[in-house]
Amino acid sequence: MLLSGGLDSYTAAAIATRQRFSLYALTVEYGQRHVREVESARAVARALGVEAHKEIVVDLRAFGGSSLTSDAAVPLDRDLSAPEQAEQIPSTYVPARNTIFLSLALGWAEVLGAHDIVIGVNALDYSGYPDCRPEFISAFEHLATVATRAGVEGVRFRVHTPLISLSKAEIIRRGVELGLDYGLTHSCYDPAQVDVRAAAVTAV
Repeated sequence: MLLSGGLDSYTAAAIATRQRFSLYALTVEYGQRHVREVESARAVARALGVEAHKEIVVDLRAFGGSSLTSDAAVPLDRDLSAPEQAEQIPSTYVPARNTIFLSLALGWAEVLGAHDIVIGVNALDYSGYPDCRPEFISAFEHLATVATRAGVEGVRFRVHTPLISLSKAEIIRRGVELGLDYGLTHSCYDPAQVDVRAAAVTAV
């Protein structure tokens, strides 16, 4: 399970737990702007009672290319109702981030003998990120079958995306049904200005 510390990954992990998966959580410190994300991931991992929680450092700030891995301003007033903005990939896109994350998860899964990877991507509220679409997930599953020893030996890896077709409000409602405490999470690019718990309540 890729665990960022945000509400999406928390909800996706909780759904996987409800489906009786044993969770091994992987959090990537990729040079993101706020260490609070990692702290939240630890809190969520404890709340979920995961079998193991690994934290890996892959510093994507070395490449740059995103306002999340640099000192560039993060856009906070993007109007998704405007077609010209909705179709534009925002500066918060981190180049190849989910490809990198899923590759790390795939490597650990193969060592564990696990065939299932869970990620909290969303195609409805994906902010224009190309690596949150069903086409990407399908392509990665195919990659996993040809890029690993397990795949060559006949194992079929599956990337589970339980939130991919849900709206943000539907995701939070699902989490509330599961009894999740979203106060543990961090889903904001500018935590100095926005309270995560208040934002979650508003969305419900």
